[in-house]
Amino acid sequence: MRADRLVSLVLLLRQRGRMTADALAAELEVSTRTVLRDIEALSAAGVPVYAERGRHGGFGLLPGFRTELTGLTHNEALALLATGAGLGLGAALASARRKVADALPESHRATARRVLVDPQTDLLSRRTTDDDVPTPVMAPVRRAVLAGRRLRLHYAATGQPARWRTVDPVGLVTVRGRGYLLALRDGADRTYRLSRVLAAQELPQPAQRPDHVDLDRAWRERSARFLADGHLTVLVRIDPARRDDLLDMAVAVRREDDDEVEVTFQDLWHAEWALWRLGLAAEALAPQTLRHRLRDKAAALADRYR
Repeated sequence: MRADRLVSLVLLLRQRGRMTADALAAELEVSTRTVLRDIEALSAAGVPVYAERGRHGGFGLLPGFRTELTGLTHNEALALLATGAGLGLGAALASARRKVADALPESHRATARRVLVDPQTDLLSRRTTDDDVPTPVMAPVRRAVLAGRRLRLHYAATGQPARWRTVDPVGLVTVRGRGYLLALRDGADRTYRLSRVLAAQELPQPAQRPDHVDLDRAWRERSARFLADGHLTVLVRIDPARRDDLLDMAVAVRREDDDEVEVTFQDLWHAEWALWRLGLAAEALAPQTLRHRLRDKAAALADRYR
């Protein structure tokens, strides 16, 4: 909505000082022309926006202009600022963080500036890989979960063609930047990864689901069933620089230590493929069957190039 965008524009100028129209457009995910129209609207509404021309010019606010927010303690505001994105609400969360940070007292704002959440790259300069769920998909899912209505999902399960299915949504869960829908289908538990939902339709019928749910417990139970369902657990000694590569290829992570991780793969072939890709950066410590297969494969390759 335009009103939300105008508020975000004001908060950006308050918190970052002078910004160019191109920088504002990139931050707000709109065109430069839209930013210029918004600047005109703010000026007409009495917001003290000024423009400076030249190489280092841009738009700014006159000193002293601010918004107000009451009722939050310092720790409550900091907790909001440190909340992860997830569930397709990244843009809304970024806007909310700007509003919270802007409305804090100056002493609290100084503390908040020392907290950075979800940067685009990690220490190894790799871009983060959180699931990106389009708003047209996520919006009806979120509405159906909160309103307690049934859902039609066009879902592409791993290795299968996409097909439509009708479910009763139970709740939404985010884990390591990935979003999941917990639901019931014909009364049976189902878990759907949101990034694999191609389309969603909120239905008018009420969802057939329990009135109360403990999502934390439900997630633990479903995770335990998933890990026990024919998957292979592997203990790996891993070079810290390649840890994320290993975790990206695994189905699930069961335990992490300083230089060892216990992960789950679909089967022995999947584990062999993943460990082989990591080369000398990883060593499978268990099970022995996997160690033997990797050893035999390495020996055969050495004989080939001897």
